[in-house]
Amino acid sequence: MARPIKKEQIPNLQEAIKETAWRLIAAFGAPALSLRAIARELSITAPAIYNYFPDRDALVTALTIDAFTSFGDVQLKARDSVAPGQLLERFRAIGLAYRDWALSYPQRYQLIFGTPIPGYEQQHQEIIPSATRSISALLSVIEEFRVAGRLKSEDFPTIPPEYEEQLSAIKTCTSNYHSLSHGVALIVWSRVHGLVSLEIGGRLPPFGVGGDALYHYELQSIAKQFIEE
Repeated sequence: MARPIKKEQIPNLQEAIKETAWRLIAAFGAPALSLRAIARELSITAPAIYNYFPDRDALVTALTIDAFTSFGDVQLKARDSVAPGQLLERFRAIGLAYRDWALSYPQRYQLIFGTPIPGYEQQHQEIIPSATRSISALLSVIEEFRVAGRLKSEDFPTIPPEYEEQLSAIKTCTSNYHSLSHGVALIVWSRVHGLVSLEIGGRLPPFGVGGDALYHYELQSIAKQFIEE
C-alpha cells in the first residue's frame, strides 16, 4: 500500500511569512494584515505562524525592523561609496539613495514613515536601534559639517529640556553627536520625506508622474541653506 504524500514543508517558514505579509500589504494595505490571511496564502495552519509571531503586532514589529534595517543599509552604503573628505557629495549620495529606496519599496517606506496601523502599539525599545541606525548616515555627515565649521545654524532652535532624555536614548545608537546635528538632520529628513511621500502617493502634479526635478532642486536648496561651500 502506497504511503500518503506528506505535505511539502516550507524551508524557511519565518521568512516566507514575512514575504507573504509584504505581498498582502501591497495588495490590501497594512491595516488589513492578519495572521490567518497569511496562513491561508501559505496553506498552513495559523498555529504554525504563532511559533514565530505570537500575534499580528509581533509580525508588524518584525517587518518594521526589517524595513528600517534595509533602509539603513542603503543609506550607509551610499555614504561610504564616496570618499570621506567629500562631504557635499556624500550628503547628495545619501539624499538620492533615500528616494531610490522609497520608490523601490513603497510598502516598506509607508510602514515605517506613513500612517500608523490602527490598533498597533509600536514596540519602541525593539525598533529604536534599527530606526536610529537608518538615519545614522545622514547624521554622521551633518556632524562632520558641524565639526568642520561648515554647518549654517544661526538661530537654530535648541532641544527643549523635557526631550533631552529621549535624545540621550537615541544617541546611544548613533554615537554621541552634538544635539545641533540631530536637529538639522531631523529638518533635512522632514523635507525629503515630504516630497517622497507625495511622490509615492501620486500627488505631485503638475510636475508629472516622477519627481526627479523637484527632488534634485530640494536637495540643492537644503545644501544651500545648511552647508557652507
